[in-house]
Amino acid sequence: MGVFLAALRKRVYTMSNITIYDTTLRDGTQGEGVSFSAEEKLKVARKLDEFGIAYIEGGWPGSNPKDVEFFDLAKNVDFKHAKLAAFGSTRRANLAAADDAQILKLIEAETPTVTIFGKSWDMHVTEVFKIGLDENLEMIYDSIKFLVENDREAIFDAEHFFDGYKRNPEYAMAALDAAARGGASTISLCDTNGGTLPSEVGEIVRAVVGRFPNISIAIHAHNDSGLAIANSVAACENGATQVQGTINGYGERCGNANTCAIIPILELKLGLKCVPEGALQNLTALSRWLDEIANRIPDDTMPFVGASAFAHKAGVHVDAVTKNPVTYEHLDPALVGNRRRFLISELAGGSSIVQKANKYNIDLGKKSPEVKAVLNRVVQLEHQGYSFEDAEASFELLLKKAMGQYEKLFDLVGFRLIIEKRGPQEEPVTEATLKVVVDGVEAFTVAEGDGPVHALDNALRLALKQFYNRELELIKLSDFKVRVVNSGEGTAARVRTIIESRDAEDSWSTVGVSTNIIEASWSALADSVEYGLLRQK
Repeated sequence: MGVFLAALRKRVYTMSNITIYDTTLRDGTQGEGVSFSAEEKLKVARKLDEFGIAYIEGGWPGSNPKDVEFFDLAKNVDFKHAKLAAFGSTRRANLAAADDAQILKLIEAETPTVTIFGKSWDMHVTEVFKIGLDENLEMIYDSIKFLVENDREAIFDAEHFFDGYKRNPEYAMAALDAAARGGASTISLCDTNGGTLPSEVGEIVRAVVGRFPNISIAIHAHNDSGLAIANSVAACENGATQVQGTINGYGERCGNANTCAIIPILELKLGLKCVPEGALQNLTALSRWLDEIANRIPDDTMPFVGASAFAHKAGVHVDAVTKNPVTYEHLDPALVGNRRRFLISELAGGSSIVQKANKYNIDLGKKSPEVKAVLNRVVQLEHQGYSFEDAEASFELLLKKAMGQYEKLFDLVGFRLIIEKRGPQEEPVTEATLKVVVDGVEAFTVAEGDGPVHALDNALRLALKQFYNRELELIKLSDFKVRVVNSGEGTAARVRTIIESRDAEDSWSTVGVSTNIIEASWSALADSVEYGLLRQK
């Protein structure tokens, strides 16, 4: 057995590549809150192809009008890297594949690859389908054979394979054998319930690879036990040559295997080729782009591509990383298109302040009095509820004030807000009156907005327009967040507001804290606009 395992591992590690089969557009959209229009699906498919994904599963033709439209649109797309796959089921019982309308829809989609799922767990066959075990095997064989005879590459998804194998390994293998006899190019082993352990996956995959040495074996893992990534890697270590998964782990229940982690693990840890040369450096951008299309908040703690994946907060960690990144980083973040970040908080040490200052082209010695002053100020502000982790622009302003490098662009004289409800069916109207002083010149403006922050933003822009018109046109407010700092105080609690703005080149965030949400918002808004103007200057 030891000789066999050694030979198998040698086979795995000398393989030229592992193909990535992306099912974001089908399995991923079964996740809660994930939905794409047909046009968005096409946009995602183009992006995945551009990245270098080998297979893109587009959906189930005939199951809904959106997927029908998508496959019609996709017929006019020339994919450079990917094979587009249509997804469906084996034929119905007691009906030839050639007479099954659902199978015919798969042919009509005109994709080079068709993936169908079938039952490999005997319990599902007898208790869910309520058919004979032999009839199920014939359904698999006949469906795959029909697809191959119609010049389609056929992939068989063995649904619930691992659970089925553990209950009845002979029948689970028989289901795979039916697909192989039908002409399947790839057999995908599905951990549909997501409850299998990596050790079990490795052992079972080895048995399947030994049984079907001339067919590509894929792994299709779900994350119900938090093991989808580990199970996918374990499968590849034991002979699987294809991984099925989704970008960012989108999928039903707890999600599918997250290819944003699997791809760099296989490429950088195991030396297995998954995507074209240079594509890995675009992984972080792809992850965040897809979250934007799906209108989802990115998971900052996601391995490899999350904003916090290479973020360092403790002063001891920052000091060590600046001397040698290997001390607290398992790989160079640039390899996956991410970047190192040093977070500023009450836990930060002098090294964190110095590194941040270097980023802003401010030369500080670790023991300079300014470093201690900034640290003390950060501790005071964070005690009040401030957080600079997501407001680096506010920290840069604080640092420049401590260094005497801050240029005040305008001073607030005062503002007033009026919120008027003009009828039970009408939206409230907010009016902001604002007075600021720029270089001794007073500007007084009135503006309306959809809410207090919008009205204040409009009024401030009107007031500053005569002084910074060209610069203001480039600054756009892009996000606004409110967090309660001390929720135990109820409606008297302090709130923290984060405002994100952007120009043509970059984005930045600022923070404000107060027991008055308007005051907190104004503080963040004023810093955001002032920071943007200083960038332009």
